[in-house]
Formats: sequence, C-alpha cells, structure tokens
Amino acid sequence: MEMEIVNDDSDADAIIVNTCGFVEDAKAESIEAIFEAAALKGGEGGPKKVFVTGCLGQRYSDQLIEEIPEVDMVVGFENYGTLPSNIASALGHTLPKDFQVSMVPGAADPVLDDPVDRPVERVQVGSSTVPFREEYARHRLTPQHTAYIRVAEGCDHKCTFCAIPGFRGKFRSKPWAALLEEVRHLAADGVREFNLIAEDTNQYGMDRKDDKDLAKLLREMGTIDGVEWIRILYAYPSYFSDDLIKAIAEVPQVCKYIDIPLQHISNMVLLSMNRPPRGSTEKLLHKLRDNIPGLVLRTTFISGFPGEGEAEHKELVDFCKSFQFERMGVFAYSEEDGTPAAGYENQIDMEIRQARRDELMSLQQDIGIAFAESLVGKELDVLIDVEDEENGVLIGRTQYDGPDVDPHVFVQLPEDPDISPAQVGEIRRCRVTSNFLFDLEAYPIA
Repeated sequence: MEMEIVNDDSDADAIIVNTCGFVEDAKAESIEAIFEAAALKGGEGGPKKVFVTGCLGQRYSDQLIEEIPEVDMVVGFENYGTLPSNIASALGHTLPKDFQVSMVPGAADPVLDDPVDRPVERVQVGSSTVPFREEYARHRLTPQHTAYIRVAEGCDHKCTFCAIPGFRGKFRSKPWAALLEEVRHLAADGVREFNLIAEDTNQYGMDRKDDKDLAKLLREMGTIDGVEWIRILYAYPSYFSDDLIKAIAEVPQVCKYIDIPLQHISNMVLLSMNRPPRGSTEKLLHKLRDNIPGLVLRTTFISGFPGEGEAEHKELVDFCKSFQFERMGVFAYSEEDGTPAAGYENQIDMEIRQARRDELMSLQQDIGIAFAESLVGKELDVLIDVEDEENGVLIGRTQYDGPDVDPHVFVQLPEDPDISPAQVGEIRRCRVTSNFLFDLEAYPIA
C-alpha cells in the first residue's frame, strides 16, 4: 500500500494531531485541535480515524483515550516510528516488511561532498534508547524556505515550574555529522532560514566534550551553500561563552537576534524557580548587547508565580521598562503536574496572574511600537514568507523577527521599475517606509 500526505482534511483517511503539553494554554490549544479533528469524522468522504501524538499524548495517553472516545489511538513521541503501521492497521491494511517512509515528493536528495562523513549514530528522543529517523526526510509544515533544526533533546535543568525533563529525558546533543547532513539536505531543498531549537540550545555539544559546541556549529553552518539566516531560539541564560558571543557577532549568516527566556528578574522568585540569579543575568544581557552590534533580544516571563508579591512584580515591571527588550512575551503561571511549584502553598489567584501579565504586555506594546518606529527609513534584509493576493502585498520578516511569534513586514512593489518585484522565499534588501504599530511597510531597493 502507499501512504500520501494531503493538504485538505476532507481528503484524508486519517488525521494526526501533534500536541504540546508544556503549559496550560498549549494543552488547551491541543485539546481544541483534537476536538476539531474528531468533529470531521463520519462526514461524507471525511477522515475515518484520528490519531494523537506529541507531548500531550506522551504524558496523558490514558486520560485522552478515556475522556475523548472519538480518538482512535494515542501514540506518544517515543513511538513516532510506529505511526505508519498503526495507521495502516487502523484502516484495515498491513504494511509490507520492506515499507519505508520516503522523502517528501520533490524534495532534494543531494550527493554529499564528503560521503564518508555520513552519520552512523542515531538521534534519540524521549527515552535515551529510542531512536528517530533523520529529520530532513520528514514532511515539513513550514514554508519551503524556512525550517526548524533541533540541535539537542532533553534538559538537565531543574526549574521548579517545568515538567519537560520528566518526559523528554536528559540533555543530549544531536551528533555533529547527523546535524550537518540535515542542514546540507535542507539547504539543497531550498531552505534559507534555519531556526535552531532545543530545550537548551546554547548547551549544544557540552555533553559530549568533543570541543564541537554551538559556536563551532554556527561557524560550520555559515560555510554551507544556501544557508542565509541562522536563528538561535530557546537559549538558556547560561553557557554563553566568549567564543559563542564572538561567533554570533562575526558569522554574517547568524541573525542578530537571540531568544533567551528569563522567566523573572526578582531574586526571590528566581530562587523559588531554581533559575540563575538577577546579577548574573543582567551581566550577561549587557555583555550580549555590548559585544553584538545591532542585537535584538527576545525573552519571556512568567507572571504570578507562587509567592510573587506586589514588590516582586514591580521589580519585574521596572526592569522591563529600563532594559527595553525589543521582543517579549509573558505567560500567566500555570501549575504543571509533577512539578515542585505545583505543590507550593502560596499560589496566586488566576485573576492576579492574568492582570500582572496584561500589565507587562501593555508595557511591552509601547516598547515594541517604539522599536518599529526606530526602523522607519532604514534599509533591512527581508525574508518573504507569503503572498497576500487579496491585498496585493507580500508578507515577510526581518532578521529581528522569529517565525510565528514576531511582527511582519508588508512589502510593496519596488519604486524603481528596473528592480524586480520580490518573490516568496527570497531575502531582499528593502527600505522601510512606515510602521503600523509593530509591523513595518517597505519596498525592495535591490
């Protein structure tokens, strides 16, 4: 039998819902998606089966099966490899013994410059004994020109609010050769932006002690044909060596943008969270800005953590006012099963958590607008993500904008008739003409 991934739900025999179980909002969004998929079952020509996978499926498989009977099977992330056979079985088929998951139709499969360097190690997810296939071969949901690159799996930190180490396992870096092969394949397939992710991205390589760390990875990726942007996401506020900071500043392909979740700034709250203290965090933030010209910092904070009083909240507000993060998000604290913080006695009322979150986000709106205004008149490179045919514009992002979370650039036709219009997937030099709140308007100049 053959399996084909389709774009329209109504054409599918089975729907796979990939879930997140990190915080309460993500869980709620995942549950909503499961119900949406289940509602499509039984319609004329619609899907016959619904499968749930991902972190929520890994953590709460029994509850999902019991409470949402429309779900036919839950397959946790440790069993991703069994999805084809499980789907075939549920639809009344049997896979041949030589069945393999093939490359996405049309995806490039280049001959590597150094075939001797093909990896023999397997990359592991969840339990350290569970392998998964090379990620470049999977069906990507991102546009052709951008991709997420997981550089490591698991986490060794013991933040009291976070359940991830309990089900993602200990930190382990993706093997050097496997990672670079993935980048080469994706670059040959048209990927221009590589978003590096992990539970702790900048710890990459430190578990292996082979001197191949994130700084060396950035430099090596910068030599690969087709790699134009490298973006660092989810960097824990530790492990920023001088060499890493220098690589971020010097490698032209590395976006001058770092996503570094801080969670709070009050020492009392940070101690309760089991996070690095304020002094070392502030020293690092200033060092990053002083040594990486044009750096934009994104962070996230948690409001209403157990024991956070008005004084601690005000300390965080004052810090955000003074430091002026260009990009920032705030989550209202949610109790996560199995975490120490969920058992703390001094929990904050949800209304107070949300009010404190809203105050911080209101402050950040003004900061974000001011940053957008500061870019008007400047020339910036813009990656074109999509065409808005209805409004006759292209929508893209600068190097200061991570996919899905940051503002957009609306790219008009060039003013100079000798300059070609921008195309989806291109990185074009543009002049910013105006801003609308956080978003920018621009036109190509080269």
